[in-house]
Amino acid sequence: MKIVTANEIRVGVGEPYPLGATLRGQGVNFSLYSKDATRVILHLFDGADARESFQQIELDPLAHKRGHYWFVFVSNIGHGQVYAFQVDGPWKPQVGLRFNANKMLIDPYSQAISIGAHYDRQQAIGEAPNLGSSLRSLVVDQQAFDWEGDKPPGHSMTDTVIYEMHVGGFTKHPSSGVAPEKRGTFAGVIEKIPYLQSLGVTAVELMPIQQFDVDDAPNGRQNYWGYSPINFFSVHAGYSVAKDPLAAITEFKTLVRELHKAGIEVILDVVFNHTAEGDASGPTFCFKGLQNGAYYIVDKTCGEYRNYSGCGNTCNANHSVVRRMIIDALHFWVTEMRVDGFRFDLASVLARDSLGTPLKEPPLLWSIDSDPVLCSTKIFAEAWDAAGLYQVGSFIGDRWNEWNGKFRDDVRAFWRGDTGTVSRFASRMLGSPDIYCSDRHSPHRSVNFICAHDGFTLNDWVSYNEKHNRDNGEDNRDGDNHNLSNNYGIEGPTTNPEIESLRNRQCKNMLATLLLSLGTPMISMGDEVRRTQRGNNNAYCQDNEISWFDWRLVDRHADLLRFVRLMNRIRRNEETIDWHMHVSLNTVLKSVGIDWHGLQPNQPDWSAHSHSLASTVIHPISSDELYVICNAYWDPLIFTLPDRDHQDWHLLVNTAAPSPADIYPIEQAPRYCDETILVTGRSMIVMVAKPGHK
Repeated sequence: MKIVTANEIRVGVGEPYPLGATLRGQGVNFSLYSKDATRVILHLFDGADARESFQQIELDPLAHKRGHYWFVFVSNIGHGQVYAFQVDGPWKPQVGLRFNANKMLIDPYSQAISIGAHYDRQQAIGEAPNLGSSLRSLVVDQQAFDWEGDKPPGHSMTDTVIYEMHVGGFTKHPSSGVAPEKRGTFAGVIEKIPYLQSLGVTAVELMPIQQFDVDDAPNGRQNYWGYSPINFFSVHAGYSVAKDPLAAITEFKTLVRELHKAGIEVILDVVFNHTAEGDASGPTFCFKGLQNGAYYIVDKTCGEYRNYSGCGNTCNANHSVVRRMIIDALHFWVTEMRVDGFRFDLASVLARDSLGTPLKEPPLLWSIDSDPVLCSTKIFAEAWDAAGLYQVGSFIGDRWNEWNGKFRDDVRAFWRGDTGTVSRFASRMLGSPDIYCSDRHSPHRSVNFICAHDGFTLNDWVSYNEKHNRDNGEDNRDGDNHNLSNNYGIEGPTTNPEIESLRNRQCKNMLATLLLSLGTPMISMGDEVRRTQRGNNNAYCQDNEISWFDWRLVDRHADLLRFVRLMNRIRRNEETIDWHMHVSLNTVLKSVGIDWHGLQPNQPDWSAHSHSLASTVIHPISSDELYVICNAYWDPLIFTLPDRDHQDWHLLVNTAAPSPADIYPIEQAPRYCDETILVTGRSMIVMVAKPGHK
């Protein structure tokens, strides 16, 4: 960054568009929205740690305001310039106005946020000045990076297998083999790209990497997950090697470029439903001090924040200014950062109007769905919010795919051995046609997952009956109590070989179900090697070994890792047809030739006390026929195989068999000659029909 003095600064009128700080010629144009502000001062700093600004530029509303936009052009500054705003106006919380001239405000369109050595979240709360301890924005030149001819992989939805991961937790553990300075960074993830390739995933879904407030957690803990956004355009500086906001941009772009070279897409978990400013007792970083009632949903009778996010405030996403900002942010991540898609946290919040009422045709969601810049991206909705709005199966739009929480619950319940689960389990394996029954619902609409960042890991699902969240400091009150888990006799880790064998088998059953089901599968980081959080199902504030990927598990659970790798190969080998969004799930199901079976062919048992189910499916392109047996009963059962003229059954998967006999590459699957097969309790068998001698 070029260091300038106050004497070198020249001020011009500027333009209201584009919003934010834009490099133009020998200077920078600043533009800011604030409808009810009465005074705006731009502060320039000579560094992130400066206690005072070296220049204050007060904007004359006659020259530097048009409509509700304040703007100014400043010459002789450029890339890396640190700045913030001081904005005054009415203090009328009861009608949603919370202007406070004592607070320094970052730019809502900042592409980099400086968190200096003197930053203090507490100083941003209340009425006292925080000039010396505030967050600051930085001017950014995005043009310098060499993309080296980068091209997005462009995987079809049919070919997509998602790996949800935390950038920091993926390599922070000392066992990662990553150099200490790179652990927990974008650079650290780059070193593990060969592992991701070997796993067979086609996309990584990164938990929030937009700049978030690590101090937004109770009892002196830190916000590890990152669902506490300060800003929607900037990269989290803590994930860079240098812990620098400008370096973070370069490192993130490098990660995207290198993942693309490896054929892996990048999906961002974005949080547009709330911000780190919290409720009335929270800090003022930006939106509160600019136009509180526009950016947040507030009760116009008393000024209180509506809390549909469960995090203190709710973004007023369908306000015209906020809607534009969100679309601009999405455009930025696609055009400048070249990401391939987005997962929208608590996306149902984005369907609410300024009163909090769910909209039948929410403008923002339709704008995202139909936007030409975003048309090649993948978009995923967490189709619920914290206030009870649940839209799985009814989320708006043509392109949206949905996290299917019912898949998680029904598959867990079936394999746990609950009664009355067989019919729902069958539906989940078929892409949930009972939920996605509309002709506009594609076969990929259901994003299937067994585990995610929120809840038990797969290992903990088979190891704990109860959550163990006391490390979070909330007396075990936090986290979901409805986990549909089973410890199989001992709470937590065990050396009992029978229990350990059953747990491992159940992990394979769950992952095989996930990867054989119609829909878009998502694997949670470390589930392929039985990562544990020691029973903590809400580790949002645990930036330690509770949450980190322990790379010693790669060797310890090599059999499960091999199983997942081969299951991904089987899935992607079988799904050679590209079912586009214009083909409905109903149409696909009519073409794949599904038959249901029980212990005898064509005699499925759909009763409430049934715990087993079998099916045959003919793939419409490869013509391979698969025979899948799922026995969630605790005792072995004998199944009679469907007879096939001139074809033999070959044993592809048997989760009860020791590795490597638990799964074979499809071309190496051994021939099975008997007419019946004994299926171990709580196990899955998959067979493939090949031309034979019958």
